[in-house]
Amino acid sequence: MSTKTLSKLALSVSAALGTCAFMAPALAAEASEESMESITVVGKSVSYANNQTSDEMMKQQTSMTSVLAAIDNLPGVLINEGDTFGADDWSTSISIRGFQVDLSQQQIGMTVDGIANGNSNYGGGAKANRYIDTENLARVDVSQGTADIASRSHEALGGTLDFVTLMPGVDERLVVSATLAEFDGRKFFARYETGEIAKDTFAWFSVSNQESSDWMDQTAENVRDHFAAKVISTIGDVNLTAYASYDDTHEDNYQRIYGLSQFEQNSNWDQLTSEWTGIPYQDQAYRRGWSTLRENFFTYLKADFTVGEVAFSTNVYYHNNEGRGDWVPPYLVNVTDDGEGVGHSEVVSGNTVYGGDILGQIFFVDRAGVQLSPIDGCVSSISFPYGGAGAEYDPGCHEQGAIPVGSYRTTNYEKSRIGINGDFIWDARIADMDNTLRGGFWYEDYTRDETRSWQKIIDSATSYRFDETPYWVQYDREFPVETTMFYLEDQLDLGFAKAHFGIKQFFVDVSKNDRFNAINDQGVSSDSDLLFSAGFVAPLPVTGLEMFAGFAQNYASIKDAVLERDDSDLSLVKPETADNFDLGLRFSSRDVSASLTYYATKFDDRINFVSNETVTGIDFLESAAGGYINDGGIESTGFEASLSYQLSENFSVYGSYTSNDSEYTDAEYLGNGVIGAAEQMGVVSIDWVRGNHYAGLSTKYVGERWMNQANTAAVEAYTVSDFYLGTSIDDLGSSVESIEINLTINNLFDESYLGTVATNAAWIGAPRTVALNLKAAF
Repeated sequence: MSTKTLSKLALSVSAALGTCAFMAPALAAEASEESMESITVVGKSVSYANNQTSDEMMKQQTSMTSVLAAIDNLPGVLINEGDTFGADDWSTSISIRGFQVDLSQQQIGMTVDGIANGNSNYGGGAKANRYIDTENLARVDVSQGTADIASRSHEALGGTLDFVTLMPGVDERLVVSATLAEFDGRKFFARYETGEIAKDTFAWFSVSNQESSDWMDQTAENVRDHFAAKVISTIGDVNLTAYASYDDTHEDNYQRIYGLSQFEQNSNWDQLTSEWTGIPYQDQAYRRGWSTLRENFFTYLKADFTVGEVAFSTNVYYHNNEGRGDWVPPYLVNVTDDGEGVGHSEVVSGNTVYGGDILGQIFFVDRAGVQLSPIDGCVSSISFPYGGAGAEYDPGCHEQGAIPVGSYRTTNYEKSRIGINGDFIWDARIADMDNTLRGGFWYEDYTRDETRSWQKIIDSATSYRFDETPYWVQYDREFPVETTMFYLEDQLDLGFAKAHFGIKQFFVDVSKNDRFNAINDQGVSSDSDLLFSAGFVAPLPVTGLEMFAGFAQNYASIKDAVLERDDSDLSLVKPETADNFDLGLRFSSRDVSASLTYYATKFDDRINFVSNETVTGIDFLESAAGGYINDGGIESTGFEASLSYQLSENFSVYGSYTSNDSEYTDAEYLGNGVIGAAEQMGVVSIDWVRGNHYAGLSTKYVGERWMNQANTAAVEAYTVSDFYLGTSIDDLGSSVESIEINLTINNLFDESYLGTVATNAAWIGAPRTVALNLKAAF
């Protein structure tokens, strides 16, 4: 750790202590007789490492921030989002123990109230922030490696994130919240809790609207509307829980920068532009044309009941996802042979071609729609983006009167999932020892539709507005996926330890149906082998101290995205597998919670995408070779530690540390560090409360990360601090229960750094951001 980093950590701690010491006499004359609620980050007493978010971790983030950010301080976890409020799925990544969730990899499981999220990929997937509003998040349960055998995900190679929604309260109340933030940020939220609306029935309903811009030049228009409801009821001996959410989001993206030289040249610009120039080649970098639009509707109904000595839990769920991803190619695609000297039909509104061959590209036309050629011998003066353009893109290389033409390309996604889960737990005794047998299943059927359409920009010289009737639909295909999972586990209490052994298996069928050309239809069976898990938890002579160890074989199925490219050879792609081992100590007392875990993982048959986007530009037509391949494997070892300590009635401190060594095992890059996986991470948080006043400062250090498999370029280490300060006022009268005022400053010291890392590229991290929230309960 560098001297600069150490000094920043010291400054953060000093600032927290100084701030709290200053506020203590000012905000209250006497210490509160109520103890501050302990920070609980050490999770369940099970045979694998697991942690939970705390209230303090939630306070470090604004109400506008994505729910993903809440887990960033837990050991082993790294969350990077290019947008200060998480309003850009394109630049978002999650890293745990060398496993990644990003544009090309989905290796970490994600569930909402224990229900599968339906993949975390950009193209038609949905991370937890699409299902849950920040104000409705109760906690996040994180299993860093050897996850619970019952977890529902076929992405969980390296752990599972379970985002748990709030339960309805017993009393009727209305909570309203307003947030104002930098970069045109604002959010309005309201949640009505009904109290008991029928016998043993309680519910809440919420609505929110959120807007913000990008932090670079404030030209993006990010808008999010969210609606949600949750109901619990007891009917006879059956406990029912229902949840529904609707999320409608429009995000304008950030772009990755290639290599380190662009970042060194300007650390506040991602090479996207804020002004429309009228030159299509330059306007392909126009930020408003880099967009993600998504609508997600998700609902489930869960029933818990007991029959004799056996407890049952079952649920059914439905999820619909639709939306699109936008780009602005600097040309029209010639897909119709209109003949020589004849105006191109692609220029005329109302003509749509479905499928077919690519005949060429159209850059400039005359008033009759006839394609024009550049002046012989002209050398283009365009130098941005991607290093510049040829004469065919340059208006200066065409005769006066040439009309520029360009496209608005949309990839359109739609997916419907329906599923059912069932679990049982049977507690019995074997030879005077407690024995628990549990098992269950998961079945899901989904179909994802994907089309790609090209719309003509109405007037490329003036704006990016496009003709809503496409001139070409490049492809139209559907991907049916059927998943079945079974598991069975037995746990025996031996007295000196609790030991368990389990088996699990997935059966996954993935297909592609090409609606334009059946010759491209493909299908693959992505079944797992029988997956074994085992472990134990043993109390030690010291009160509150226990030892645990666990082993699990994890698996990730072949995703439908692997079938997208018609030239993919599925015989070269196998499901990914991972062996995970945890060994650790866990301690809990009234004032102290701590854990220490050693882990070792072996990740085989890693599926990697060879991208069609490089520093030289974007292959909008995807005509270049590219696809998914099994790219060797990864081995990771390391330590994770966490400690929360209640220093006094007013002060608590939390720290976590991760030492991770993730290396490639394939022959070409044997022993090289894994792209984007930090070798060192550390967190120090100090939190203070007195009466109704509270404050806290958290600082996270992220070590150096590799940018390529050859390990010839690395992203520098960085340190980011988050600060919060708040107060609540109670008993304001019969109609007002309380008012809270919260100030949040993320990236307090305005650290300049690179966040999400991709092959030979990275996204710039968000700068210091101030937000003020006012919340009232009635």
